Amino acid sequence: MSTKAKSSLFLQGALDSSPLILAAIPFGLIFGALAITSGLSSWATLAMSLFVFAGASQFIAVTLLASATALPVILLTVFVVNLRHMLYAASLMPQVENLPQKFRFPMAFWLTDETFAVVSNHVAGKKDTTGLHWYFLGSALAMYTVWATCTVLGIIMGQQIPDIASWGLDVAMLVGFIGIVVPNLKLRADWACAATAMFSTLMTYHWPNQTGLLFSSFLAISVAILLDRRVKVSVEQNHE
Repeated sequence: MSTKAKSSLFLQGALDSSPLILAAIPFGLIFGALAITSGLSSWATLAMSLFVFAGASQFIAVTLLASATALPVILLTVFVVNLRHMLYAASLMPQVENLPQKFRFPMAFWLTDETFAVVSNHVAGKKDTTGLHWYFLGSALAMYTVWATCTVLGIIMGQQIPDIASWGLDVAMLVGFIGIVVPNLKLRADWACAATAMFSTLMTYHWPNQTGLLFSSFLAISVAILLDRRVKVSVEQNHE
């Protein structure tokens, strides 16, 4: 593949991700500010964005740290929330399994909800995915750069404006996730999973230490798996 083609795919990946990146900007700002007001140092806050790079999990970790939650609970909660990335990776494996490790390692680290959504739409219905990793890296690096930059700005804002965390900028997170999830709700199991997660989260919102989030995640996934299996069994029986 020519250098021009690689550059074109890289830039296209960044461009296609721009709507979701825009939605993540206030999310990054509020994270930096919230982490500072919660007692984390500037360097620890920036390091979390650079080396963890998982928006929702970063928010949860900061919230739990601020409430003096036990470390095992924090680790378990973050682990469960990030389990979805294993599903993302498994979904993209057929397209990247032949790539050398020098590409697969950074792609695994930079795999986010936004990049997965953009890349999945890019490969949908395509038989030839040559150069997909350049498209992926364009999306991922754009997201990574903006997230780190917004974290730094949020740190500065948090130091200068102590009550910025109460401005409600985190609504951008909801808008961004809605934009990612809703277009991909196609099967009955998808809708059942989303509905279960929504209602269960509302019912368990006040559970301590984000345990309601853990419960809702497990419940929604279980409902989706059971419904998906029932559909497959029904299809197999009809074929017989």
